[in-house]
Parts: sequence; structure tokens; C-alpha cells
Amino acid sequence: MTDYLAAVMAMLGPPEHRFGDPAAWDRLHAELGVELPSDYRALVDAYAPVQLNGHLYLLHPATERWNLGEDIRQSVHAWSDVSWEGLDADEDPRQLFGFAEMRFGTPDGLWPIASTDRGEAIFFVDDGRPRFLVSFDETWEEYRMSFAEWLYRYLVGEDMTGPNSAAFYPGPVRLEHLPMSADDRTEPWYGPDRGM
Repeated sequence: MTDYLAAVMAMLGPPEHRFGDPAAWDRLHAELGVELPSDYRALVDAYAPVQLNGHLYLLHPATERWNLGEDIRQSVHAWSDVSWEGLDADEDPRQLFGFAEMRFGTPDGLWPIASTDRGEAIFFVDDGRPRFLVSFDETWEEYRMSFAEWLYRYLVGEDMTGPNSAAFYPGPVRLEHLPMSADDRTEPWYGPDRGM
């Protein structure tokens, strides 16, 4: 069985742990009332705030700028204002995934934990099994796997944000720190050769 956390970290290269702070996670979990997956926390602590391959954003709870907790709060507020009435069956996440109603930021709701610059939103569902939902342009997809497996498959070019959604780039994974101030200029760097 593949250790997806190790496989993703091998693709991304040595972790930096620039903002690793267990107390920041404790505060975030206490505020949210839910604990985010351990493999997700490990990857965020190792590399975030970062953009991967020019699309996927991972934010961190210990930073002032690009703060994960603030992003979750803002996203929960925005998604909670969406009207879910009048959708076709193939667009309605309630019908697709058996939700009685759409809830965001509640113990039985969806938690926005990552996003892309292509408009895709990745949600963690805390229901005792590894499960993520991805929304893009009125479509929804479900992925029953760990976050590390989802990210691994995303980085190797599988359709992990819906049909025909692959964002594969051959060669090493491109990483770029997100700027931590208005004057901060960041330069991308690359993970090790993947033989792809």
C-alpha cells in the first residue's frame, strides 16, 4: 500500500517548516470545532503558504497573511450565502452526496481547506471517513481518500477536481511561497526530478 504522505513529500522536496506551530493548529481546531486531517496538517506545516504548479493554494494557520483560519471563515461565509434551490440533479450536491441541506463550517458540514486559481474549491467533510468534495463551475465531485492521496493524484495529472480537470505539468513540481508582505517578491523553486 502506498504511503501517499511520503510520496507527496518526495515529489515536493525537503520540507521547510517555516511556520510550523502546533499551538496555531490547536487554536484553529478549537475555533472550528473540528480537527482537520493529520496528513493535510503535515503538508501545510511542511510547505505552506504555497502555490503548487501554478494553481493549487495551501495556506497556514500560523501566518498573518495567507491565514488558513481567516480564509476558512471568509469561504464559509461566502458559501453559506449561496442559494441551492432550482439546481439540476447533476449540479445539486444535496442530491449527489445525500446531504439534507448544505452546511458550511458546521460539525456536519463542509470545510473549505484549499483552492485553485482556476476557481476550484476543495472541501473536507468530517464524517469519520476520509472524504473530500471539490466544486468547480456548478459541478461537484467526491473523492473518498486521504488528502495526501488526493494531492498525489492531483500532482501526477489525474482528474482530481472533476472530469477533464487534470492540471499535469511534466518534470518537477513547481512551488512558490506566497508573499508575506506587500514588498515581498517570491521566486519559484522546484521539487526533485520525478521522471515524468
